[in-house]
Amino acid sequence: MDILLVEDNDSVAKGLIYSLKQNSFTVIHKENVKNAKEFLNKCKPDLIILDISLPDGNGFELYENSIKNERIPTIFLTVKDEEDDIVKGLELGADDYITKPFSTKELIARINKIILREKKNCIVRVKDIEFDLDKMVVYKDKKEISFTSLELKILNLLFTNLNKVVTRNYIIDKIWEWTGNDINDNTVTVYLKRIREKLGTNIIVTIKGIGYRVDKC
Repeated sequence: MDILLVEDNDSVAKGLIYSLKQNSFTVIHKENVKNAKEFLNKCKPDLIILDISLPDGNGFELYENSIKNERIPTIFLTVKDEEDDIVKGLELGADDYITKPFSTKELIARINKIILREKKNCIVRVKDIEFDLDKMVVYKDKKEISFTSLELKILNLLFTNLNKVVTRNYIIDKIWEWTGNDINDNTVTVYLKRIREKLGTNIIVTIKGIGYRVDKC
C-alpha cells in the first residue's frame, strides 16, 4: 500500500516513515503543498496522511483542491485540542484525524481500519480511471465506460495485478477458460486495443513479447 505523507516537521516525518515501513507500507514523503501537488498530478496513492499546518499553505486547501475529488482516503494531522480544525477536516470529507502528539500504534490502527473499509468497497483507482471490482464497473472522470463482459474480465486481470506483468499466454488461457474458444496472439492484441481506446487513458503498458501491465503510478 502506497501512503503519501505530507509533513514539514523532519523529526515527526522520520518517525512516521520508520513506523509505517515497519508495517510494510510504502511511504512517499513531501514536506510542503507545492511538492505534494506535483506528486498528486502524476500519481494517486492509496492513502494520505496530511498535516494541516504547512510552510507554503495548509492541508485543508490541499485537500479541497487536489485530493477530495480524487476520493483518496485521508487522515489529517492536527495540533492537540484545536477542535475547530478537527470539525472542519471532517466536514470537508476527510476519513479521520489524529492529534499531535500521537501514538504511532494508534495511527497504524486507524490506517488499518480505513484499509478494511476500502477493501469492502473494493474500488481501484489509477489516474482518472476507477474500477469497482465488486460491481465490475469502470469509470473515467466519474462517468461509466461501457465494456463487453470479456473486455471487463481482461481489464480485471490487469487491475488485480497492479504493477505486475500479466502475460499474453495467461490472458489466452483465461479467455479459453471463460469462453471455450481458442484464440491467438492477434486476438489478444485486438482486445487490448479496444480496451485502450475505451479507456482513453494510457495506463496499460505493453511489455514487448511478454504481456501487459497497469502501474499504480
